[in-house]
Amino acid sequence: MNNQQVIEITQQYLMPTYSQLPVAFVRGEACRLWDADGKEYLDFVGGIAVAGTGHCHPGIVEAICKQAHSLMHTSNLYHIPPQALLAQRLAELSFADRCFFCNSGAEANETAIKLTRKWAGLNREGACFEIITAHQSFHGRTLATVAATGQEKYQKGFQPLSPGFRYVLFNDIGALEATISDETCAVMLEPIQAEGGMNVPADEYLPAVRQLCDERGLLLILDEVQTGMGRTGHWFGYEHAGITPDIMTLAKSLGSGFPIGACLATEEVATAFAPGDHASTFGGNHLACTAALATIDVIEEEGLVQNAADKGRLLEELLTAELSSCVGYDYLRGRGLLRAVQLTGQASAKDVERRCLEAGLVVSAMGEDKVRLAPPLMVSEADCRQAVAVLGQAVREASRS
Repeated sequence: MNNQQVIEITQQYLMPTYSQLPVAFVRGEACRLWDADGKEYLDFVGGIAVAGTGHCHPGIVEAICKQAHSLMHTSNLYHIPPQALLAQRLAELSFADRCFFCNSGAEANETAIKLTRKWAGLNREGACFEIITAHQSFHGRTLATVAATGQEKYQKGFQPLSPGFRYVLFNDIGALEATISDETCAVMLEPIQAEGGMNVPADEYLPAVRQLCDERGLLLILDEVQTGMGRTGHWFGYEHAGITPDIMTLAKSLGSGFPIGACLATEEVATAFAPGDHASTFGGNHLACTAALATIDVIEEEGLVQNAADKGRLLEELLTAELSSCVGYDYLRGRGLLRAVQLTGQASAKDVERRCLEAGLVVSAMGEDKVRLAPPLMVSEADCRQAVAVLGQAVREASRS
């Protein structure tokens, strides 16, 4: 099938939940994609921060194929060797003692919410179930996680929302402190608000949140679905702040594109769960955990965390030099290889996204005035220079149109 044939079938048979660009990708390798018409693209979205090791990394493909020939799925009613090994690896890499595996970031955040409320029921008196999240946050699209998400546009049409969430300004410790009540059991934040506009907090914010949670007996949950697995130049975003959370969620690049999510927690918090409290039919199966184990191996062996830090700095320098004189450019947001170009009103993010796609560069519009860049962690200097040149031209053209 060519692009147009795929588009026509999609429009006839799929539920209209996505506003899709007119392209159908059929093959990928490292930072490159090819569509159904044979056109080549440089991918600076990476499946929205998913393809951390690049597309179809040979080591990961080999591991998945080998496991698929042996056993893909049994059930969590039985012990699963790759799941045990993955939990061990993640615990060794992070603050955590225990893990729960699921299939997505939203499911990981659902797990964190349930675990928090179970912990609060065992350790706090009275009706203590409320979780404070931030305005402009994003935690998923299930009914509970959309209620946790502090953006009305994701909640509209799905009322009544699940109760038990309050929202405060991100990066404002005073607002957070003023909102805590006797019903509060946890604070749930992203180290960088990705979907909310690539908002990076001040250096002192997360340490202050950690201290406040300790003083008030609250859990700190960090949603690292986008910032985790080396994306920001550390294995996890919390490392930039020099703190550790009580609970952390992962997904996106954990499986290099294979669906897997994880909720990690300290021993004291994790053991609030008992058999029967939570489950996932497909979560942590042999194939998904093998993909994640291979992903960790590749990230370690190829030094991709350091590459994310190095190429993130290079990307910042190149973008600043290329776009500083553009009428439609305002400033750069983000950290490592999780970035957003902030545009002025003279350039539309959707227009820039479309122009880049036509020129063979895949970027992602965020709202009306931001363009997201989240390339694979193995991106090269040449890739960065090519992407910045194309993006700069697209911003200039969009500003003039």
